Amino acid sequence: MACRDRCETSLPTVPVNVSAGSHDFVVALAGNPNTGKSTVFNHLTGLRQHTGNWPGKTVTRAEGTFRHAGKRFRLMDLPGTYSLLTGSTDEQIARDYLLFDRPDCTVVVCDATVLERNLHLVLQVLQITRRVVLCVNLMDEADRKRIALEARVLERELGIPVVPTAARKGQGLDHLVGHIHEIASGAVLPSPNPVLFDKELDAAIETLTRQLRETIPGLASARWVAMRLLDGDERIEQALISGELVGLADEAAPRSTSGQAT
Repeated sequence: MACRDRCETSLPTVPVNVSAGSHDFVVALAGNPNTGKSTVFNHLTGLRQHTGNWPGKTVTRAEGTFRHAGKRFRLMDLPGTYSLLTGSTDEQIARDYLLFDRPDCTVVVCDATVLERNLHLVLQVLQITRRVVLCVNLMDEADRKRIALEARVLERELGIPVVPTAARKGQGLDHLVGHIHEIASGAVLPSPNPVLFDKELDAAIETLTRQLRETIPGLASARWVAMRLLDGDERIEQALISGELVGLADEAAPRSTSGQAT
């Protein structure tokens, strides 16, 4: 079945000029390089966007705004990364934004032709936040290569919405924005299936997670923090000591920026 039969083609989102304090929700756009992430970004924002550098970095920062269902969404295009674990500058920026800025929704863009490889990043993002939509892009290329996607099966396995798209043709992006709106507004809160390890490691993670939650009420992403501490992540150790991770927005309680910049 061709992508045109699977992806909705109308696009009821309206690009609007970016201005500080003019958005209702904040959305992060993450993904591996060469997945068409920038194409998704450009299509949704209509090229009405600001570019600059991330604070203290030489890495380009791009953000834009679009409107949907009477709400304005600020879209942050995170650096393309293969992982959130190795500590490169791009990965640190992406990871820190998800952890500390707590976007209302995160869209992870994957390449449908090499989906298995891209899912590593998806699982890592899900360890930080459950507010995730998986955008399986380049469906037109997958069709050409006779690669089929069972979106409903993937949704069931991951526990998050999965949207097939062909961003170069604008296909499926209205469906994507609909899911973004549902999650950002709190109408839907995905319940991702947990990533399990061997019994010994899982036991250690659970023990440390419980201790963190008991001693530091309000700690964000406690299980993920426990995993990073066990892995010797110095950045997370410092953030824990300094209190950066305490009191961040509880993603079980949806927030609306209502015109306030994040």
